[in-house]
Amino acid sequence: MFIVANVIQEAFSPLIAVFESILVFIHANVVGGSWGLAIVGLTVLIRAVLVPLTLKQFRSMQELQRLAPELKALQEKYKDDKQRQQQEIMSFYREHKVNPFASCLPLLLQLPVFISLFYMLRTDLKKHICGPALVTHYNTAYHSAVASVSGIPAKYIEKTNCQQVAPGSGKFLFLPDITNKATGAALIVLLVLYVGSQLASTMMMSASADPNQRRLMMVLPLFFVIILYRYPAGLLVYWITTNLWTIGQGYFVRRRIGPPPTVSPSKGAPAAGGKGSPNGRTEGSGTVKGEPALAGAGVGSAPPPPPRKKKKRSGRRR
Repeated sequence: MFIVANVIQEAFSPLIAVFESILVFIHANVVGGSWGLAIVGLTVLIRAVLVPLTLKQFRSMQELQRLAPELKALQEKYKDDKQRQQQEIMSFYREHKVNPFASCLPLLLQLPVFISLFYMLRTDLKKHICGPALVTHYNTAYHSAVASVSGIPAKYIEKTNCQQVAPGSGKFLFLPDITNKATGAALIVLLVLYVGSQLASTMMMSASADPNQRRLMMVLPLFFVIILYRYPAGLLVYWITTNLWTIGQGYFVRRRIGPPPTVSPSKGAPAAGGKGSPNGRTEGSGTVKGEPALAGAGVGSAPPPPPRKKKKRSGRRR
């Protein structure tokens, strides 16, 4: 497990260095002394950069909603040939210039930030938050004479959080240490905020999505709770901030783009509200109130013949 983590860390080391520099700059020049606020600032910066992609995501989701009846008809037509069905669906997407994976792109681009922040909180960020205290604690525990934090083994930094060596140095709001996993009441509050904000942002982003896909997206936050509670609290601060940004951004983007386009009925389908009647007419077809509708009347049909006049019988008997 540690080998895999180290391999991932090596692969992401350039990105980790970039995001660490940005985080340190935000802490020193924008938010001041709070590293939790620096994480919030980094999150806002990343999401602001992704705004153009988010606009594209909303437009793509609305276009998919508009094309849903045609896509469903295509799936039904080739339901017995799955390979042909996939080919026709991809051709349909190309023809209408729709990317079904556009909605996943902003999330995928946030994952490198999330992974980089995980490794920063694991080692490098601790050096900035409580570096001198780590040196003192290490020298005392191992009877060493390390002069700077760069001389401390990485494994020692991974196992030691800032609350142990310098209480309060990593505090943010109700969290005692963003470099360590939350416990007790702080953990409960953090998870409630995460699940609540995640569900709200999912409802905002998947309002026009397929119902089955939307249900899956609503269940995923509960699955991530099992994983995230073991990670440093700073990661949940990042994710909650992302969710809150998504909620606010979704509100303003929907106001700018407008509501989803209405789905037009397919060709040959009866008009809404019209039901077939036994005599072949369509009820609710726009007959003027008070005028009788002619049975079988249609475009280009001949007018009905006039009624026959009955012959009067003479009173004389034969």
